[in-house]
Amino acid sequence: MNETPAFPMAPARFTGESREVDPGACFDWLRQGWAMFLVNPGIWIGTTVLLLVILMAISIVPLFGQIAAHLLVPLFGAGMFRVCRHISDNEEPEIADLFAGFRHQAGQLVMVGVFFAAGVFGIAFMAFLLVSGGVLGGGITGKVAGFGIALGGVMLAGLLVLVLSIPVIMATWYAPALVFFHDMKPLDAMKASFAAGAKNWLPMCIFGVFLLVALFFAMLPVGMGLLLLLPVFSGAVYASYRDIFMGS
Repeated sequence: MNETPAFPMAPARFTGESREVDPGACFDWLRQGWAMFLVNPGIWIGTTVLLLVILMAISIVPLFGQIAAHLLVPLFGAGMFRVCRHISDNEEPEIADLFAGFRHQAGQLVMVGVFFAAGVFGIAFMAFLLVSGGVLGGGITGKVAGFGIALGGVMLAGLLVLVLSIPVIMATWYAPALVFFHDMKPLDAMKASFAAGAKNWLPMCIFGVFLLVALFFAMLPVGMGLLLLLPVFSGAVYASYRDIFMGS
């Protein structure tokens, strides 16, 4: 005899499955990010100032500070998403939400940071080898020809960094949200993030281009534009996560 299912039925387990969205969805994400900022600009600016101060203070320490900052990016990213979740649920966010990642799934988020840091510094090291090789070859060859060799090494290094950074960014783009909100393991979260990015490569490319242009202008007034860009960007990424991942 079949048992009658109990109601209300429990929601289906989140698996990290993603869906393909329209390329124009990226503009809706940006509109939602702007709307989230307008709900509570004071909290957003306060949170962003605190985040920038912490990251700059950590980065002062040569090399080790840079590594530590990259390791902590997923934890602070989870905190920014926590602010977004409060706003989307019509709850009052707090500046202390920035540290939500340190209170929940901290170890798992750090592992995402380890992958991110290893990818970034590994790519930077390979780029350094190419550039140093080009400069050394240029010095040996002579002035005119040497300049061409050195320039070629720099261009090749830049292209290599650009190409190799894409998989790292794709794998870590949504991983903090998946680990923090759904308790996914770091490797599973990065696989799901990469799959979502590959499935939605066109809207993500458009979104990325817009971000790069906005970042350029945000840095012009002594970086003050970051006080607006980081909150809107965080809200837009959160909106894209809710749009792409089913059951999020």
